[in-house]
Amino acid sequence: MQFIINKRFRVFFGLFLTLMLLASCSEQKRTWVRNYPKNTPFVYNNQINLQGNFSKDEKKRLLNDLQNYWDDSLKVPKQQQFGLFYKIKNPAVFDTSNINSSALFMNSFLNAQGYYYAILTNRFTLDTVKDQIRASVYMNIDAGKNITIDQVKYEMNDSSLQKIASTLSGKSLLKKGNAYSKQIISNELDRIVGIFRRNGYYKITREDVYAYVDSNNTNLFALTLDPFEQAKLLSEVAKAKKENPNWDITIRQREVEDSSRLYKYHIGDLYYYPETKITDVPDSLIRDNSFLEKRNNESIMRYKKGLFNFRPLKEDTYLKKGDIYSEEKYFKTANALGQLAAWQNVDIRPSIRDKDTLDMYFYMTPAVKQSFTVDLEASRNIADIGVTNLLGITTNLSYNNRNVWKNAIQSIATFRTGVELNILNTSNQPDQLLQTFLINIGHTYVFPGIVQPFKRWKGLDKIDNRRTLWSVNGGYVDRRNFYTIRTLTTSFGYEWKKGNNSFLYKPINVELYFIDKLDSLDQLIIKNPFLKASFNEGSIVSQSLSFVRTTNGINNPNKNKFYRIAIEEAGGLFGFIPGLNGNIYRYLKVETEYKQSVKFPKSELAYRAFAGLGYNYGGDTIIGPTLPFFKQFSAGGPNSMRAWRLRQLGLGSSNQSEQDTAINAFRDRFGDMQLEFNMEYRFQLATIGSFKIGSALYADIGNVWNIRKAASTDPDTRFSLNSFTRDMAIGIGTGLRFDMSYFLIRLDFAYKLKDPLRAANNGWMSIKDFTWNDIRPNGVRVPNFALQLGIGLPF
Repeated sequence: MQFIINKRFRVFFGLFLTLMLLASCSEQKRTWVRNYPKNTPFVYNNQINLQGNFSKDEKKRLLNDLQNYWDDSLKVPKQQQFGLFYKIKNPAVFDTSNINSSALFMNSFLNAQGYYYAILTNRFTLDTVKDQIRASVYMNIDAGKNITIDQVKYEMNDSSLQKIASTLSGKSLLKKGNAYSKQIISNELDRIVGIFRRNGYYKITREDVYAYVDSNNTNLFALTLDPFEQAKLLSEVAKAKKENPNWDITIRQREVEDSSRLYKYHIGDLYYYPETKITDVPDSLIRDNSFLEKRNNESIMRYKKGLFNFRPLKEDTYLKKGDIYSEEKYFKTANALGQLAAWQNVDIRPSIRDKDTLDMYFYMTPAVKQSFTVDLEASRNIADIGVTNLLGITTNLSYNNRNVWKNAIQSIATFRTGVELNILNTSNQPDQLLQTFLINIGHTYVFPGIVQPFKRWKGLDKIDNRRTLWSVNGGYVDRRNFYTIRTLTTSFGYEWKKGNNSFLYKPINVELYFIDKLDSLDQLIIKNPFLKASFNEGSIVSQSLSFVRTTNGINNPNKNKFYRIAIEEAGGLFGFIPGLNGNIYRYLKVETEYKQSVKFPKSELAYRAFAGLGYNYGGDTIIGPTLPFFKQFSAGGPNSMRAWRLRQLGLGSSNQSEQDTAINAFRDRFGDMQLEFNMEYRFQLATIGSFKIGSALYADIGNVWNIRKAASTDPDTRFSLNSFTRDMAIGIGTGLRFDMSYFLIRLDFAYKLKDPLRAANNGWMSIKDFTWNDIRPNGVRVPNFALQLGIGLPF
């Protein structure tokens, strides 16, 4: 059996090396043509060679965009096949007249980007391959210097608009010395209109402003009667334009025929229709006299069934009667109300009343109030202790109420129960079939807004998607002959957003754990002393703060970035209470994560960096010097260090977890520190309708350590700069991704390029003595590879 498995993996590895060799070949050698016109020139390839004084990112952006400006008849219908090969199907007949039209399109695009002095030249070649006459078209572009912005001015006919524009001119997108482009001017016009609409000018639109660009040099207007002097002046101006071209830009207001466009509008009455049906016509609702009404100062709620109270409506409405109309607050209100689970659709329509008043009408379609889901899960588990092959069966029940107490409070109740069965029961004893039983009950409330005992803070109006979260969970686990665990956890916290930044703060988080150790576990701890810290009884009273930021590239919209920082502190105050010594953990835990992806037309490059550190500063001899194991870090599995099985990497270069070769040896490894870096190149193999098959090449680097010394642990488990390179693990691999649009199934194969526990070759893989398994000094056989099945992308 082992021979068969090794043979299959050798075939797999051979195919992998073959694919790498093919990838090193030129793209032309990996391209074939179908349905081409025989003995007639057809478009086989087009290429743009771009030269100019610009950054690497700017050149890449221009090249990608310029590809879209080939004439349709010069575009190559090339399709990627299996990630490495390309197919050209039904190529167009080559016509030289289309080259000039392509040059015209590309020059117009460059003008829009501020390159008004570009020089475009072209050529083509014809190559004969059997009955194929392949035409390759080359466009050589010298972009020249980009136009820069010189002076920026604002000239509004209305004095109030002029004052607003001048006051906020410091935040202009048009800066002296910056590159000129039509896009940045368009963005500046949008900014100016947005400023006006945030200051009450509801009727002002883009049609009311424009940009006047002056490319003339004032020296041309100098008076001179000497024709030679005038010719010299013209020559100097032309030279200056070419060497250092710069233009003046003036943002101006068009003449207004309708004076109401310059009125500053104020918020009037607020009308809420929280029971709007999806088939209702808004205008007919206003004229319907059968509604019941509730009033709350300047707000009116019109209803028929009385399904909602005023509080959630007012809580997430940033528009107040009498305030100057602000488009920013309008969209902020629409987004906040739309985030509430109680409504599936929110539509806000302003209506002009009198001369300068805007009444706001809120048409809100309720979501289904209650829902119930049932899930059944099955898995094959490799147990940490006891019997190693278990079949896990779990049932999950969930009940969701989206409008508790008529206040749009979301209530989520969950019930989970499951068992682990000994599927390889060789003892012929029926009572050995059931190995684990678990049950968990949880309840979570999501309150609109920030629930707090103090007077409403004015600063709360500056944040978005405000939520208050309260959850309670209780659980029971019975691991046959080893232990029983009872848990009770509760937390209270706040969630909000500010722009691209998301925050979650939990001022109180309580986790109570009670463990009853049985004889089999006591015997196991005697054999493996380092397990003692994993089964210590200790509870947690902590607070935590997490920050997440997502951004898109300004110069490259296909570049996405993700930042996350999380801090948790436990026992800082409660640890001083004498009666709690030895019962609660005292630690500080910090996590940071950075992810970035760059998308290309048919592929994507993604990478991730993660660092986590936890420090137990309590010094309690009962609990121990490390974090509780359920708060520690681990590596390995489908989303982390994929060449190692789940939680099977580390600690450091210690082999302590592999010392006991008995069937009940503890396998999982947890540590107080983790460093990891992942890089992945993703590409598409084939598309069948909406079903996509992709692949990836990736590398994972990292490990897990402890940072404090413990008497029962190996010194090699601790982090040290002296052993950092020795401890670092490296895995490489490839895989398949089956994308069904609504979810993605991932099958990854990875090999341990460097294993800190590998005795030979300083842990590095040996090509000469390549093997699929590594025999440890104590005789334990450990695979050098891993197959991982995952749902969704790893990062």
